[in-house]
Amino acid sequence: MVITIFILLLIFTFLVLLYFLKPTSTEAAVQQRLKSLENNRTGLADTSTILKEEALSSTPWLDELLRQLPFSSGVSLLIRQAGKDWKLGPLLLSCVAAGLLAWWLGSFFLGTWSLLLAASVVAAPFGVLYVMREHRFKKFDDQLPEAVDLMSRGLRAGHSIAAVLEMVGTEIADPLGAEFRAMHKEQTLGLPMRDAMINLIQRIPRDDMRFIATAILLQKESGGNLAQILDKTSNLVRERARLRGQLRIYTAQGRITGWILCCAPFAMFALISLVNKNYTKVLFGEPLGVKMVEGALGLMLLGILVIRKVIDIKV
Repeated sequence: MVITIFILLLIFTFLVLLYFLKPTSTEAAVQQRLKSLENNRTGLADTSTILKEEALSSTPWLDELLRQLPFSSGVSLLIRQAGKDWKLGPLLLSCVAAGLLAWWLGSFFLGTWSLLLAASVVAAPFGVLYVMREHRFKKFDDQLPEAVDLMSRGLRAGHSIAAVLEMVGTEIADPLGAEFRAMHKEQTLGLPMRDAMINLIQRIPRDDMRFIATAILLQKESGGNLAQILDKTSNLVRERARLRGQLRIYTAQGRITGWILCCAPFAMFALISLVNKNYTKVLFGEPLGVKMVEGALGLMLLGILVIRKVIDIKV
């Protein structure tokens, strides 16, 4: 007990010192410039680049450490796709601190189950980011047909492809407009259209967006009537949206069944515990009861995966 409190206080003190002693952005820029000058003076190869490199943390040494982690790029991409400007360093530190706190508090009430609680607390922010990303992707799907129609009308009016893409970023509401503005900004800074399109697809990895990017790049390389191609692409996007809506109606029963089967055991356990508190003590007090709970949770997870596989129809 005393050792746990000491460890938590030590971690909290370290985080506070790290926050207040971290260098400012100006100091970090000065140090980076001095390091570059030192490399040039000693004859070392200059590895600096004019391309913007996204910082994972405002602390230089922590930023270098995070870049060595194998999952850092994937989590950073998830944050960008969710439309947030969070830094990976503070996010991971917050998750670890919250997980330790949950484990310490849960050890008084849950015993060995406190580790499961801590793991759930650590994974919760990433689950929230995943849900926010999916919600944002659905907005992209709703806005994309209007954006394609706008591009087609702009091309028929005599505008260039770059001007049409800028028009989409100006006229279409966020979040789709913000992504097209970011792509136009990259082109303005000198990035080729192909690379800007690839970056856009990384931020919006949807099949409809891939269709549009492929059509634009193919027309740029081989020529053709891009307005007519975009009209057909717009019809394709609308048909896919209509088909997805029909599939959601057809699979509604399966999704409701999955939610009921997932929530009903926990609801019944809570109701029984409120009516008779001693009724469920045997389940967690005996080794056989604990194994039964673990087996039930495993079978429930397997059932959720099977139901999700059945109702997840690719369009």
